[in-house]
Amino acid sequence: MRGPDTSCKGRHMARYAVALDQGTTSSRAIIFDRGGRVVAAAQREHAQIYPQPGWVEHDPVEIWECCRELLAAVLAQAQIAAREVAALGIANQRETTVIWDRRSGQPVCNAIVWQDTRTEAIVAELASEGGVDRFRELTGLPPATYFSGPKARWILDHVAGARARAEAGDLLMGTVDSWLVWKLTGGTDGGLHLTDVTNASRTLMMDLRSLAWDHAAAATIGVPVSMLPEIRSCSEVYGLVHAGPLAGVPIAGMIGDQQAATFGQACFTAGEAKNTYGTGNFLVMNTGAEPVRSTAGLLSTVCYRLGEKPAVYALEGSVAVTGALVQWLRDNLGLIRTAAEVEQLAATVDDNGGLYIVPAFSGLYAPYWRPDARGVFAGLTRYVNAGHVARAALEATAFQTAEIFVAMQADTGLELPALWADGGMVANDLLMQLQADILGVPVIRPQVAETTALGAAYCAGLATGLWQGVDELRANRREDRRWLPRTDSAWRARRLEEWHRAVTRTFDWVQ
Repeated sequence: MRGPDTSCKGRHMARYAVALDQGTTSSRAIIFDRGGRVVAAAQREHAQIYPQPGWVEHDPVEIWECCRELLAAVLAQAQIAAREVAALGIANQRETTVIWDRRSGQPVCNAIVWQDTRTEAIVAELASEGGVDRFRELTGLPPATYFSGPKARWILDHVAGARARAEAGDLLMGTVDSWLVWKLTGGTDGGLHLTDVTNASRTLMMDLRSLAWDHAAAATIGVPVSMLPEIRSCSEVYGLVHAGPLAGVPIAGMIGDQQAATFGQACFTAGEAKNTYGTGNFLVMNTGAEPVRSTAGLLSTVCYRLGEKPAVYALEGSVAVTGALVQWLRDNLGLIRTAAEVEQLAATVDDNGGLYIVPAFSGLYAPYWRPDARGVFAGLTRYVNAGHVARAALEATAFQTAEIFVAMQADTGLELPALWADGGMVANDLLMQLQADILGVPVIRPQVAETTALGAAYCAGLATGLWQGVDELRANRREDRRWLPRTDSAWRARRLEEWHRAVTRTFDWVQ
């Protein structure tokens, strides 16, 4: 905490924490009680903008308006007054990059989403000296289109006048957390320009140990440090909500979505891991007080930092396309009418019919880091029907997770005893069973599936006294269901080998 916590005085009536979970395809506002239970929730999707192949954009103004309306809606739904809210916590899609004018408050262009691959030439230039390990010792990350720094550089290079305005101090850059905090705390009327250590650790510009911007890395990438937000912890009082139904409520939690889910799953001990099944998949393992450098294609990142306490680190394996593949079956192929129908369709067959789908729509992330890859159907024969396609789509999620799981065990030497699962796809019981079968360990679904929002709420509530410590949060963790593996090691090894052969077919597609 920075200075005396005067902003929280008079909040002794507070019984709830509010979380704003701003995700890739939608935003959610959720109210939690002290038991970590959902009191009320509201959700709204926002537009996905695809200007050309490989490009993915969001409208930051639309996202802000959605979030503002959701906060009002969830309070009205729960019939809760602002004085009953201890704090607001924010979780966000991490690497998605926004640049806006500090005077007008207007973005200079649409946000560039984490999945976007337009920065391939910039990344190749950065990797031309020092290769994929150029930034790894400093930041824990390889040069990749995934991260925020190259996205900011692209905007400054391609939006007319943007670089000159940035160097003159007129533009601010941030991930979506920074944009929302700036707007919530007043925007052009004194808005705070902040980020937290987890989001900053995904830019290619933060020193993983000092938790500060590295001026040399920023200069190499081509982003003026003057436009970057101040880096803070995940749990402290940053400021007060400026207006609206939550006016006067402290904003006290800020954490990237995958770290938020890890925190919400109470993975507070080194070796504990969770996997989020959403638009993409993100497997995160707590590695304790020291960052672990990966030799297996994983990312070293900050897991969380509470106030002035030392940071806790993590290894992460990021998969770009999992739930997005199901959306593709629905929206592009018309194979299903709703995402939930994929489970019924996949259950009409006993196996994948020899079909493997590798959804490298925008390249492959961990453990391969191949921006040149593009998706394939491998093993396709006349025998394959719609059920096999649906089952292969679910298996693609499970196989990609298994590759990360194996890499994580290789990097740490730890045998992961189980996997805690969260995110929208965990409602798919068939997928959870397939995951247990392919991993060979139990897969556990918690009672509260909205662990990303819960993690943000926990961070905010810890900073304002709603919860007293992580032991209290761990006591809130409850299992909903556990799936046990039904396969042997020989079956798993054969299927993983077939999957890997399919993956190699995606390489070198983009020249």
